[in-house]
Amino acid sequence: MSGPIDLHAHSSVSDGTETPAELVGAAVVAGLDVIAITDHDSTAGWGQAFDAARGTGITVLPGLELSTQLQYASVHVLGYLVDPANAALVAATAEIREERLHRAERMVERIVKDYPKLSWDDVMAQTTPGATVGRPHIADALVARGYVTDRSAAFQSILHWQGGYYQPHEAPAPVVGVRLIAEAGGVPVIAHPGARGPERLLDDARLTQLVDAGLFGLEANHRDNIQGSPEKWARTARRFGLVITGSSDYHGEGKPNRLAENTTGRDVYEQIVEHGTGAVPFRG
Repeated sequence: MSGPIDLHAHSSVSDGTETPAELVGAAVVAGLDVIAITDHDSTAGWGQAFDAARGTGITVLPGLELSTQLQYASVHVLGYLVDPANAALVAATAEIREERLHRAERMVERIVKDYPKLSWDDVMAQTTPGATVGRPHIADALVARGYVTDRSAAFQSILHWQGGYYQPHEAPAPVVGVRLIAEAGGVPVIAHPGARGPERLLDDARLTQLVDAGLFGLEANHRDNIQGSPEKWARTARRFGLVITGSSDYHGEGKPNRLAENTTGRDVYEQIVEHGTGAVPFRG
């Protein structure tokens, strides 16, 4: 094993534009040694990713990205090597996906008043069966209807949290999310902690609570961590005895993020694999 390790990527099971098999294919082309499949609130893409990896030499690290909420901010928790059959985690993710769906419906109801060519059927046409539905699918529908040029433009305008159409959604607190992942045998890592919102709320007191609940690491190296934050969060991770990860948060063509633009050290990857007990990596 010698190639780069990217521990945050999405497929069409959530809001990526590539199927799990296509995601693995893209990782092979990019020369990755390890790719983590971390769809929002779902493990449904694991099997397809494993099948695609067979015989390629690439390793698929199974995971998910759990939605949690802290005051006004979404805090996402990456959970590696969870037991996909863990009853508490299955129930929590099903509830979160249902709430995400209703939140998307509420947003579309507001948007169509000003953008009447858009419909809920347009949004559903941008999803795959069983996918975790969210704002990216609304963005894709807006693109298809010609209201914006791409997902990024949609998020910078119509879907911006200050755009007038934004709707919050219910999700567990981060400490609950970390505990759910840990109790499912998984390895919890806070995704992009330096993004606007979490950056201001994840203070030492809250991080102490998260560490006590089982937090294992911080994704310090990520393009959404605001200026200066990678170094800040790396220092914070060391201070709390947490591992430091780096990832692309790849979504295919759904975001400009490219595979391996940020990566994780092999020593950290090996610590994650050693710590996780709910599942094992699939070595193709």
